[in-house]
Amino acid sequence: MIPDRAEPESRPTSRFGWVRAASDRVPTKWFAGIGTAAFLGATAAFGGLATAADAPVADLGAGEEHRNDQFAITVERAVLIDEFQGAGVYVEDGERVLALPIRVENTWNQPLAAYPDSSLTQSLEIEGLTETTPDSVARYDDATLSPSLQPGVPAQLLLAWAVEVDAFTDEQELRITLNDMTLHTGSFVVNGQWWTDPVPAATTTIELEDIGAGR
Repeated sequence: MIPDRAEPESRPTSRFGWVRAASDRVPTKWFAGIGTAAFLGATAAFGGLATAADAPVADLGAGEEHRNDQFAITVERAVLIDEFQGAGVYVEDGERVLALPIRVENTWNQPLAAYPDSSLTQSLEIEGLTETTPDSVARYDDATLSPSLQPGVPAQLLLAWAVEVDAFTDEQELRITLNDMTLHTGSFVVNGQWWTDPVPAATTTIELEDIGAGR
């Protein structure tokens, strides 16, 4: 008796059956990666991954406070004075002192030093001032230079610059920008924490007072 002939294996009924057969041999995680790439590409195409719009810069009135995670700062006055050695500023011929009294509170959880090139002074920018770093930072009450600001303890400070005698005038409006800083935490090579990367967050306009020899 002649044995029955084996039936030939059925071929895929779909013309794309080979795709399914091939996909069965591809690791599942590849599909996850391909899907993620496709999603990111589509999202970026529609602006979904675009950088968030910059926060609006607040316009503060004279004497209004700007508060963030590092400082609460209030610009109280802006004065021109002939000399101010008591604040640690020494002028040469053709110079005067621009002084900015401010009220500051350290809103962080650690002491912060207030010296001329510190995160505090980087938190303020005066329009028209070519040298943004002040010559000195002093306490207003006892003239302590480069004081340490304790958390939650308000202090009155004086930031002072030696400027050209004709750089600023009496009753001139000074536009001052108040910056927010970002806290960075070091790792590997650099340890510790520090505030940097100033970003404009508020502005205020103060009328400059020329007090001559001072009072």
